[in-house]
Amino acid sequence: MPSSTTPAAPIDASPKELLTTGRKALTVNLDPALYGTFAEIGAGQEVARHFFQVGGAAGTVAKTISAYDMTFSDAIYGKAPRYVSRERLLTMLDHEYALLTERLGAARGAATRFFVFADTVAARNYQGTNECHGWMGVRFQLTPGEAPSEVVIHVRMWDKENVLQQQALGIIGVNLLYGCAYLHADPQALVASLADNLGVDRIEVDMVRFSGPAFAAVDNRLLALFLVEHGLTNAVLLSPAGEVLQPSEVLRRKAILVERGSFRPVTNVNLDMLRGAGEQFARDPAVAAGETLVLAELTTHNLHASGPLDAADFLARADVLGAVGLHVLVSNYSVFFRLTQYFRRYTQAPIGVVLGIDTLLGVLDEKYYDNLPGGILESIGRLFRQDVRLYVYPMHRAALAAYGAKLPSAAAGRDVVTAAELPLPSHLRHLYAHLMENRHVVGVTDYDPAALAVPSRDVLRRIQTADPSWALLVPPEAAALIRDRHLFGGQ
Repeated sequence: MPSSTTPAAPIDASPKELLTTGRKALTVNLDPALYGTFAEIGAGQEVARHFFQVGGAAGTVAKTISAYDMTFSDAIYGKAPRYVSRERLLTMLDHEYALLTERLGAARGAATRFFVFADTVAARNYQGTNECHGWMGVRFQLTPGEAPSEVVIHVRMWDKENVLQQQALGIIGVNLLYGCAYLHADPQALVASLADNLGVDRIEVDMVRFSGPAFAAVDNRLLALFLVEHGLTNAVLLSPAGEVLQPSEVLRRKAILVERGSFRPVTNVNLDMLRGAGEQFARDPAVAAGETLVLAELTTHNLHASGPLDAADFLARADVLGAVGLHVLVSNYSVFFRLTQYFRRYTQAPIGVVLGIDTLLGVLDEKYYDNLPGGILESIGRLFRQDVRLYVYPMHRAALAAYGAKLPSAAAGRDVVTAAELPLPSHLRHLYAHLMENRHVVGVTDYDPAALAVPSRDVLRRIQTADPSWALLVPPEAAALIRDRHLFGGQ
């Protein structure tokens, strides 16, 4: 039998064998050191149910509670602005963990690793009109008497029936508690295990946060990237300070201005694109009436452009973007219409996408839409269906020609190609003229000609060859960070 002061080994399984939900629950129940509370609001006590059904729960469960009524919930945990929220979950964990250790600490704290599992969930309502999502968390001790660690996740349920959503919540809850108990030494394995016995088509995990002594060396941004890389979600959101955010908390009801790029590093031209487009975007009355969130988007395709994913390179990009005050969205959306559809989950306010001429040529390249029945017309219809505009920043002719674009002869003194002069095949020109005429595509007219002169890849080359001129081509906050930490291969 395992020592009471160390985690019990999980039930043996071959590397290829996936533990069932029941076997995971039974492993926890048979661990004599684990003891705690289950507090669940919404969708039934689906997680606790698994531990009772497999047997041996008397050795694991100190208490279960389900305060469905708002008056009861407020009396126990205090009032909350929203009942399915991070704030409510953390209040539940605080209250139940304090109560657990207060009542049982003296009697069994020396030999027990206390835990609290909590969730607050909105499953599908009778009419099927609500947002189906929830917050889950586990606060737990690695060894008796130590300060607790914590894992918090946000989930979205995709099953069409309430009972199936309840089942999915029960399974992922067991996965989460089992992972905290036995997989905490490998946070990526813990995160991957959340989809065990479920798959990613039934439930989405779009936010994770690990904290406490068990995870002192964990960078939550890498775990967020892991969620996207392994299909548990399509996009994650990072704050300028590097925190992993739950998208709906930040994007809800806001106008959104987003620029896709490599940001290796962020340059003066990147910020000038956002400035020039942002001034034109703000003239929309629907934008001026509300709040705008400005985002830099990195795609997993871009992160893999030079080969296998480099975690240090990803963190360097996120750090310099944060240094200039930008939120960072990391997505697996290869085409823009999927990105704007993602934003429409959270807001009906205008969406502005900032891009260069070279990127716009890719948006209008028919080869990317062979998998759509309607081809490029279907893509354009989806992209511009709901108050979306592309703000197109000009490029130097020489830089655009380097991308392989076939450019017409320039008028004397015209070294810049604008949105109005986009070189397109003849059969797409009427479509493009329609987009320009209806202001779905808008040229950025206020731009810094000096910022156009140096391509971002040339800035990277200058950093890596110790050419000091690079520092003049990036924002001062980013330059200081690159220099101090020797980012992007700098000396």
